[in-house]
Amino acid sequence: MKAANEKHVVTGAYGLSGRYIAQRLLKKGWVVETLTNTRPLLDEAGEDIFKGKVKAHPLNFEDGEGLTRSLEGAEVLYNTYWVRFNHKRFTHEKAVKNTFALFEAAKRAGLRRIVHVSITNPDASSDLPYFRGKAQIEAFLHKLGIAHSILRPAVLFGDNSILLNNIAWMLRKFPLFGIFGDGRYRIEPIYVDDLAALAVEQGARTKHSVTLDVKGAESYEYRELVRAIGKAIGFERRMVSIPPWLGYAVGRVLGALTQDVVITQEEIKGLMAGLLATDFPPTGPTKLSEWLLANAQGLGKSYQNELKRR
Repeated sequence: MKAANEKHVVTGAYGLSGRYIAQRLLKKGWVVETLTNTRPLLDEAGEDIFKGKVKAHPLNFEDGEGLTRSLEGAEVLYNTYWVRFNHKRFTHEKAVKNTFALFEAAKRAGLRRIVHVSITNPDASSDLPYFRGKAQIEAFLHKLGIAHSILRPAVLFGDNSILLNNIAWMLRKFPLFGIFGDGRYRIEPIYVDDLAALAVEQGARTKHSVTLDVKGAESYEYRELVRAIGKAIGFERRMVSIPPWLGYAVGRVLGALTQDVVITQEEIKGLMAGLLATDFPPTGPTKLSEWLLANAQGLGKSYQNELKRR
């Protein structure tokens, strides 16, 4: 039986997956703290969404001793830290090194377990830095000597998830929607709270390390996904097949207008290669089709800016 004052630490509790994990941990009555450089999220009343129940520590990867002190006394670390693309302010290579430093601090602090959020189809030999970096982190964690759970989702949906929201935003704004190539490659999103439930379940394990591919109840071809979003929000647009280079060029124009990185060449390549799908059975019960209908009114009403979040 778990102690009521058991301490759990979540990286990025004000981000999407980290927030849901923290909320589930709080419901269990556990002490929850976060490592973050993000300002607290506020609810409609202007109050901290966690009502002061989640203590925040700086996520300073250069201060190994500080990281260790922040983790001391904790049982489990839930790691959601990562970067979506290379940028002048952050890179995948640096994110890998940062994660190594975080895991080493967890070992020094004597944590019982690490629950790490990875990605489907990580590959140390990949020419895509996102998937290569995730594989490097998994390999490091395997050798660290701490019991761990690695969860491999492809794409998350729920609340302000960037991919689905911004597809909806484009469908609302433009009369045509460009599909990279034939759009027949698969994508298998999972509801963020289903991922959080699995993460907390894995955090309760006391022995053995596991690696799990996680995905939602429904699988889509990319063009099917776009069609489903358009139908749900009432903006079914004509889809036009375009070469990847043109899709990237259009993304660059939109990026200039939104002051964001809308899509990268690496993301297009990974998507078209089917890397956001897995042959494993579904692990999350929530159906995207049902979630879309329940949340259609607000989906895509505003653009979700990745750079502003950071």
